[in-house]
Amino acid sequence: MRVVAVWAVSTLTMLALAGILPDFQLQSDDGDTITRTAFTAAWGAGAFGLLSALVWPVLVRALLIVPALVMGALVFFLNGSLLLIAVRLIPDGRGEAAPETAVLVAAVMSAVASATSTALAVRDDEAYRRRLSRLADRRRRRGSPDIVGPDRDAPPGTLFLQLDGVGHDVLVQAAADGLMPTVAGWLADSSGHRLTPWRTDWSSQTGASQLAILHGSNHDIPAFRWYEKETGTVMVSSRPASALEMQRRAIARTRDGGLLTIDGASRGNLFSGGAGQLALVLSMAARRGKGRRSRSGYFAYFSDPANAVRTALSFAAEVGREIGQSTRARARKVTPRVKRGGLYPFIRAFATVVERDVVVSAVLGDMFAGRTAVYADLVAYDEVAHHSGPHSRDAEKVLQRLDRSIALIAKIADHTPRTYRIVLLSDHGQSPGETFAARYGLTLKDLVRAGCGLPVPRRVRGTHSASEARDAVRIALHRPPAAVEPEAEQAAKHSEPIVLASGNLGLISFPDLEGRASREQIDRRNPALLSTLANHPGIGFLLVRSEEHGSVVMGPGGMEVPVAELADGEGPLAAFSTGAAAAVRRTDTFPHVADIMVNSMYDPETGTVHAFEEQIGSHGGLGGEQSRPFLLWPRGMTDPLDIVAAEAAAGAPTPPGGGLVGAEAVHRVLNRWLLEFSGPQVPVSTEGFTGAVRADEPVSERAVGGQGRAVVPAPDARTAPVLRELPLPETPG
Repeated sequence: MRVVAVWAVSTLTMLALAGILPDFQLQSDDGDTITRTAFTAAWGAGAFGLLSALVWPVLVRALLIVPALVMGALVFFLNGSLLLIAVRLIPDGRGEAAPETAVLVAAVMSAVASATSTALAVRDDEAYRRRLSRLADRRRRRGSPDIVGPDRDAPPGTLFLQLDGVGHDVLVQAAADGLMPTVAGWLADSSGHRLTPWRTDWSSQTGASQLAILHGSNHDIPAFRWYEKETGTVMVSSRPASALEMQRRAIARTRDGGLLTIDGASRGNLFSGGAGQLALVLSMAARRGKGRRSRSGYFAYFSDPANAVRTALSFAAEVGREIGQSTRARARKVTPRVKRGGLYPFIRAFATVVERDVVVSAVLGDMFAGRTAVYADLVAYDEVAHHSGPHSRDAEKVLQRLDRSIALIAKIADHTPRTYRIVLLSDHGQSPGETFAARYGLTLKDLVRAGCGLPVPRRVRGTHSASEARDAVRIALHRPPAAVEPEAEQAAKHSEPIVLASGNLGLISFPDLEGRASREQIDRRNPALLSTLANHPGIGFLLVRSEEHGSVVMGPGGMEVPVAELADGEGPLAAFSTGAAAAVRRTDTFPHVADIMVNSMYDPETGTVHAFEEQIGSHGGLGGEQSRPFLLWPRGMTDPLDIVAAEAAAGAPTPPGGGLVGAEAVHRVLNRWLLEFSGPQVPVSTEGFTGAVRADEPVSERAVGGQGRAVVPAPDARTAPVLRELPLPETPG
């Protein structure tokens, strides 16, 4: 009945378009009766629908060799070609359309047919169950018997939805102002969700936070980008090679494949989390082989031509929206403001439309398939807030659209074969403020060069933005980012200091000084550098190693405090919030901490910082809302603070100020939630597993309550341990 209904609506759409468009004809030259014309439209609509169902998936799979965004553009041409074929299949040659008209007709018909089918299927639980059954049968035929069939009485699955860059206070305000009614409803419902903030590490950015959330460790991740002297490499969190290496190091440290190792899916993330199902995962972008390309998510999405049509139209609308908003901001002389021209409108549209649509579609597919754990990242707000400001009207509009995506997922969850617990969280917030260059007329690199007695250019140069979306676009276009920062490579060749920016956190390294340079070495070479930096009004404090006193934190007016004696709210950290001292002490232990770590000033009254990049909403260091993300979970799951208290009772160190501190602590909470409802774990046969077992593969050594462990094969032998030991619940079942 649904097929008949879609066919009928498509027929009516084709009749309407034939009456409107002069170059689209469904009648003979002598004219036809209404009945004959309707029959012709029904024939054409049926032929087009059949061609779309049979030919389209084959075409899209073949097009995976072309860049993803190019494939999106080719969709219109190919869809129009299918319509031309369908029209020529109409008997007696009554159908006729100009090529350019065929493209328009095909786009409208695909969108209408998809909307009609979706509207009918959403109200039909059995349709979802039949779809799941087909998916399960297909996977069993491929030798993947991990789906057991629809059962809403089975243990619930868990969806972790990351709203990238949305701080706790921003979420609360958006819910109170009616911008996010779905979230507001969850918070208002006594049986709904609960909300708590958590504190990031010093490096308050996606690379550090998400790596720890998914893989349990962000040790030795000092910033979004950093320089490694032993290899002469600039590591950048948003580059596939760097992300893969970061993931490898985390797995080696934790000896655990990740949060999503057991029947998990990773969507739109920097890291895999050990999941077997991947889409738009940056660390997998350069990998080869079946199921290991991050672009595999595009095929699943663009298999439906209507998806391509909707996304393309939304993409164009978003480009126009950004151009209009930036033009209005310039006309009104809004401050602070950064340049938003060039390719940025297209990068923003990619982050807010293409990535959102593909990720949400993949998540819905995971829920239909009944997967146990899904982690997905929506980057839209973070990208817009960088350039428009975290509290801007532009960013608020993005929050509204994100809430609609959340509402769609929640609605679909009512019809999935198993129940789902939806957890919302963020990896960091954003702090507003004028850029360092705009405020003081020079970049951090210019200031460092001046302190070293090197020539400084007369004109201020922009600093590259640490935007995950920018590199994601390059990957979608088959244009991988450069291996290193060009300026850093040039500086290394000339033994000049390398200056890198990560929001309001700066890193200065001297490539010709082996190991971590000491304060004494820096002073002998550049006696004015440290005092120039420490006394600049745009800089809050420095971290540098001293041969005499160990690592020290320097501030304005000659302040200097050994890291071991550092205290919150005192000395150089007087303006910063609780936990700043512990965060600095932890970063000081990292092998790849920079020779000089620079944190910008922070004004606690206005909440502003000065980014060393071209961003008026930034994150990466200490100061303000950037260090205060959120965690929102359904009632009935263990309170994160209770988990922290239990860890403290077992002898774990208590973080200063209490609460949930550090992304690694968030990982432990999420892992606990998965175990609470996972049921008893049983050994799984390794028959059919293609990964090569190596003697040096790390194996998890965790156990809870001595209840025994289950051994299961991991999905990827090269990025996750081949065997993972999981604790059984203390109470069976």
